[in-house]
Amino acid sequence: MTAAGLFAHVKEGATHVCQCWAITRTDGVTFGFTDHDRALSFDGMDFLADSGMTARALALSTGLAVDNSEAMGLLQSDVIAEDDIVAGRFDGAKVQNWLVRWDDVNQRQLRFRGQIGEITRQAGQFLVELRGLTDVLNQPTGRTFLRTCSAVLGDARCKFDVQDPSYAITLPVLGQTARREVVFASAGFKDRWFEQGQFEVTSGAAAGIVAGIKEDRTRNGQQRVVLWQALRADLQPGDTVRLVAGCDRRAETCRVKFGNLVNFRGFPDMPTDDWMTAVPRNDGANDGGSVRR
Repeated sequence: MTAAGLFAHVKEGATHVCQCWAITRTDGVTFGFTDHDRALSFDGMDFLADSGMTARALALSTGLAVDNSEAMGLLQSDVIAEDDIVAGRFDGAKVQNWLVRWDDVNQRQLRFRGQIGEITRQAGQFLVELRGLTDVLNQPTGRTFLRTCSAVLGDARCKFDVQDPSYAITLPVLGQTARREVVFASAGFKDRWFEQGQFEVTSGAAAGIVAGIKEDRTRNGQQRVVLWQALRADLQPGDTVRLVAGCDRRAETCRVKFGNLVNFRGFPDMPTDDWMTAVPRNDGANDGGSVRR
């Protein structure tokens, strides 16, 4: 690949250039599009010409300013299905854009790299917000000092093994109510064991969707799981779901439920906000709590 040849070609005035886009979802599925009138291929990827995909001009900048753009396309069942957008499968997908000489695809330049932001749908089309790499600089960073743990169960800081069968299980669905309540046969776990845990659909039309568990109750041989938000795709009886135990990020839960206090990332003994102004007393605990007179 050479950009020098492309630049020399552009200087000629009458050019043979087009745009190519690659979208890679978080589940690894990749799509390629081009605004040229025929399909192109490079880097082992095919870029479709009949997808109805177009893009507005990129707002590119130097330094740490955020690059951004928008892309528009038709909802086609054989390319990008509306059901996949509704299900959230394109949320956070990686995006790359090239300027390509269509009669010699080896002459191209990567112009944009980022991810998909907000997606809106109207009249059979989708409009995608594209966020550049520098957009992550707008996100809060650094450590937060709280009494509760700042790690996520099973991540590199928590180090807990969420593959342990005592803390995760894959179950077939018995039924679903209004996309928020899902019923399984009881697997013998304690009541509320998966509360504040993770709900991962592993098969069926909703495969790949991940949601948070609000409530987990076991009654009369059945386990009912209520989600914080309704699933954006339907579950059918027999579809499988992986449930991961819930963690409320308290030190006591980390010690008793998971036996992982050595990796606890909170500050359970940190004084409260009013500790400095609290009035000392001879009786009771001087822990910074409210003072009764």
